[in-house]
Amino acid sequence: MRDWNVVISVYQEGFRRVLRALRDLGPTERSPYFNVLVMQADDPIALLAAIEKKTEQSTALYDAISRVAPATRSFEFHSAEDFVEKAKTIIGEWSANLAGRTFHVRLHQRGAKYDFGTQDAEHLFNDVVLNATAQAGMSGKISFTDPDAVIAIDTVDDRAGLALWTREDLAHHRLLRPD
Repeated sequence: MRDWNVVISVYQEGFRRVLRALRDLGPTERSPYFNVLVMQADDPIALLAAIEKKTEQSTALYDAISRVAPATRSFEFHSAEDFVEKAKTIIGEWSANLAGRTFHVRLHQRGAKYDFGTQDAEHLFNDVVLNATAQAGMSGKISFTDPDAVIAIDTVDDRAGLALWTREDLAHHRLLRPD
C-alpha cells in the first residue's frame, strides 16, 4: 500500500487477529516488516478512535496491538536528504505550537534503503524546533519525561508519516505510545 497514513505495530502472537479485526475498518495490509501493518484512512484520528473502540470490546485485541501511529501529515521521499528536508518543513510549521513548551521528536524507521541514523535525525529535528521557537522569542525545551508534546515520525521504506501529539492526546489515546 503506497498511500498509507497509519502504521500499526503488533505483538507477535496477535498478528492475524489484528489484521482480521482492522480490515473491517478500512484498507489494511501487511508491510514488508515483521509485525507491522499499514492502513489508509480519510481521517486517521477517527480511525484511531475506531480501533480503540474495538479494543475496548476485545481485550485480546488490545493486548495484541503494541502501537497505533496515525499520521496527520505524510509524504514520499527519494533520498535521506529529501526525507530530512520534507520533515524539517512540516516540523517547522508545527514549531509555533511548541514555543515555551517541553517536547521531543521520536523516529520509528523501517527500511534500510535510506539510513537516517535514528538518534541523529531525532537530534536534528529537535534542533529545528528549538531554533524556530528561539526565533519566535519563546524557546521550547526538550524533555523525555512527561513532555507537553511529542512529534512522532514513522517511516516504511520511502514513505513517512508525522504527527504532533500533546500530553492530553497521549493521555486520551492509550494506543498512541510514540516512545
